[in-house]
Amino acid sequence: MRAEASGVNTSSGLELQKRRIGRGYRWFLTLLLGASCGLLHGQICQTATDMDAPVRGAIEAAAKRYFDMSAHGDIAGLKQNSIPTVAANFAGIEYAVKEDQASFTGAQAIVRPPYLLSADGTAPLARAEFLCGVFGANGQTKNSAEFILTNLPPGMYAFVILDVTGGRTPTTLSLVLQQVSGSWKLAGYNARPSQVAGHDADWFVARAREYKAKSQNHDAWLYYREAIALSAPVDFMSTLATDKLYDELQSVQPADFPVNGSTIDLSAGGKTYRVTDIFPLAVGNDLDVVIRYQAADISDTARTFQENTAVIKALLMKFPELREAFAGVVARAVDPSGRDYGTLLAMKDIK
Repeated sequence: MRAEASGVNTSSGLELQKRRIGRGYRWFLTLLLGASCGLLHGQICQTATDMDAPVRGAIEAAAKRYFDMSAHGDIAGLKQNSIPTVAANFAGIEYAVKEDQASFTGAQAIVRPPYLLSADGTAPLARAEFLCGVFGANGQTKNSAEFILTNLPPGMYAFVILDVTGGRTPTTLSLVLQQVSGSWKLAGYNARPSQVAGHDADWFVARAREYKAKSQNHDAWLYYREAIALSAPVDFMSTLATDKLYDELQSVQPADFPVNGSTIDLSAGGKTYRVTDIFPLAVGNDLDVVIRYQAADISDTARTFQENTAVIKALLMKFPELREAFAGVVARAVDPSGRDYGTLLAMKDIK
């Protein structure tokens, strides 16, 4: 599972629309972060090499302290050291910390070079774009990064990524900190595994390229999505590496898959189902493919199970290449209230 919680609002138009191709990650919002463009509205980003040593040291020390609190399940300590808007809506972070604790206990956390984001003004910024490091004629370079955020109150913020290894699952923990009265308070919390089903982003990229070479673009599309999800520590940050992956993803985008809010119709058992998403999901050491579709009612679970089974079979009839790339299929019928009922079938059992 990906555990994410934050006070950061991260909508941003086309750029983040591409990033959200991953899947509906749980990103609990309390504080609202954002920005507009470059330095025109007083948004400044400093990389670690630009910061004064005491500032960088204080940021890194705070990040390590909050990791230690997470590893020990110190919910009260994290809440006490959060900014007021986050502390007042702490349920998302509390859930994420509890979910991550097994991966953090006994693990080591290495802090990557942090970023310092400064937003000037007297009112929240509707859209913020922080360009960090050196950009070239073609955009991002090896050491650059871009952050796109929305509705950011003026202030000084730090973004810190910690690589956590030695626990149950290799994980990246991303923290947003805000400077309040000289101290760095917790403003956002986001943990994502850096491996799923025993594989990292590079492995998924390699498999995606193999499927692309065989013209199996549906498989390639889904594997690129997983690679991007593992490569990007948060949805509101992009780098040269993630931008290249988005370009590769777009090159195999299927016209007959639901993408960016579009839907497709799938005929199964004499009915037509409105499919809203198809995405990869790691279950233990297996990688399955999930299909979500709209259902008027899921209260009759026996009937919904039959419909899920019919949808699974219809999916493989329409896209037989999925059999090669995935261990099973999960169908999720979603009713108008957002509740769903899921059915998992192993690929070998789907006739």
